[in-house]
Amino acid sequence: MSEGSTAALLTFAGYTISVFVLAILSNRVGKGKDFVGEYFLGSRGFGVWAFALTFAATNASGGSFTGFPALIYTHGWTLALWIAAYMVMPLVSMALIGKRMNQIARKTNALTIPEVLRARFESSAVGLVATSLLIFFMFFYLLAQFKAGGIILSTLFADEPLFQSAVSYVRQMTMNIPWVSQAEPDYLLCLILFAGAVIIYVVYGGFRAVVWTDVMQGIVMFVGVILMLGMALWQVGGLETATRKLEKMIPPEHGTAILSTASASNVDQTFAKGTWLFDSGNVFRLGELATIPKGQSTTEPVKILKITTPFEIEELNTKWKAGRIADTGLRVKVTKLEAYEYGAGQTGTYVSNPGPDSANELGFLAVGTAISFFIFWPFAATGQPSNMVRLLSFKDTRTLRYSIVTVAIYYSIIYFALIIIFCCARVLMPGMEIAPDQTMPAFAAQLTQDAGIPWLAGLLVAAPFAAVMSSVDSFLLVVSSAVVRDIYQQHVDRQAPEKMIKILSYSVTVIVGVLAVLCVLNPPQYLQDLIVFATGGLAACFLIPMLLSLYWPRMTANATIAAMLGGTGMHMGLTCWGYLTSQEFRAYSFLGVNPFIWDLVGSLAVALIVLAIGPKPNRDLVLKFFHDASASRG
Repeated sequence: MSEGSTAALLTFAGYTISVFVLAILSNRVGKGKDFVGEYFLGSRGFGVWAFALTFAATNASGGSFTGFPALIYTHGWTLALWIAAYMVMPLVSMALIGKRMNQIARKTNALTIPEVLRARFESSAVGLVATSLLIFFMFFYLLAQFKAGGIILSTLFADEPLFQSAVSYVRQMTMNIPWVSQAEPDYLLCLILFAGAVIIYVVYGGFRAVVWTDVMQGIVMFVGVILMLGMALWQVGGLETATRKLEKMIPPEHGTAILSTASASNVDQTFAKGTWLFDSGNVFRLGELATIPKGQSTTEPVKILKITTPFEIEELNTKWKAGRIADTGLRVKVTKLEAYEYGAGQTGTYVSNPGPDSANELGFLAVGTAISFFIFWPFAATGQPSNMVRLLSFKDTRTLRYSIVTVAIYYSIIYFALIIIFCCARVLMPGMEIAPDQTMPAFAAQLTQDAGIPWLAGLLVAAPFAAVMSSVDSFLLVVSSAVVRDIYQQHVDRQAPEKMIKILSYSVTVIVGVLAVLCVLNPPQYLQDLIVFATGGLAACFLIPMLLSLYWPRMTANATIAAMLGGTGMHMGLTCWGYLTSQEFRAYSFLGVNPFIWDLVGSLAVALIVLAIGPKPNRDLVLKFFHDASASRG
């Protein structure tokens, strides 16, 4: 165990301990208060900083600090167009529905989003449909965050001898278990550790602990990103140098190869994923664990990545010859190579739109798609129940106004800095295409090691870990509240005692966490694919129905259900179409427009049709929510 690695672990451990301390304090503060209101909504009393940072931290999820850096690394500067709308997202997602939703929730004593819709129309059917769709899509969101948590921890612990011993034990214990054996053992172990930690503190602390830790995590994320930005620019020689080098880079090639040694050994020879391979001036990186069985001198075909940028090849060969990269002595016989569909053999693709892409011959991001994403991010965020439930917890209108400005500034700094950081990473840390979602923690470790302050890696890795935890805790509570409040209390036992509600709330949180672990053992290559699917699905389901329900007196229960199902149907249809045409977990982009736009069109169209042919809204409900003076107070 290296001294730097130990110091990084201690720093990270200090952060983790502080999270549990906040959960303990939160549990004590919440004692004596109504359990349901306190556990799921923190008694609706949060001010500017608590509300702003919990909103910001919940949105800045594992996608922001794991999936997003992976895309910047593999596609370059074009990600600035992809994420630009996030900087104005609070102006839409908080201002558009925040005040009105908070008013209705207080008026009806609603604690969840399905409950808001149920109260608005006095319809249990609306609430049940909303709950079912919320649980379905939110579960996919949870999968993405659990994957990110496992990846971050496996990268942080990679050099620890004790961890490697535990990984070997896990490999032996799971090698014959179907489905589980397909997961990489280091990732599996870290996934279990992460799930256990986050479930314990959510169960113990509830919504107040989530908000308090979100405040701390929001600060950790901000400090971590600023430190990484400074170190990345310093080590790369400035933004101009980074951009000039990025302009000269050529996308690598993926493929398979047979590895061989000069002679057979009497023991198995194992080579870790990520091992550098040098043969006849060419440079490769191993894309998976490779083994040469005892008594043999070759492997089965294994995944490799071939480096194609001349200056990268020269630099890596120089390090290898100087002994700074281990010499495996392996020969590489390439059996298959696949160039990028867009950008193969070309320079300049990392600094121009649409960016290189391994699977799309049109590139990563056409201008029309970029414009669609400018619409997608702010309005998709508006349609997220995890964001909506935050809008039920601020204490007054002044808190909302100041929070909008605070979150907008926060995101503007965070996301622009991330683009610069991981364009620098593409220059300073070649070959991460073998595991793109590990780019952020791996780069944090490299930056601090090269700067001579390896202990700081613990803090930098805490930034993405904070983003993941702040999302997972929120999503677990949203799903738990949906099951307990919107299904059990509404349809099973309306007079359920507080003790039963407590037991059920804790049990659902644990069960959902365990199911998420099982489902994410073998996730898609890009975490961001899960993020986009879940984000788009939730917005397709909730955005149009919620807007019309809050602001249009003519909206009815039947039209709300139709809008939710119409948007969901369109989203699922385009996703299936995209998978059939490209064999990737991405929705089909019809006419070059982001699929989310078609989801909203489908949702709105179905709602209007049902309104046109269905009965008129209940007059008493219209008077209650649109003509009552108490509903219009700020």
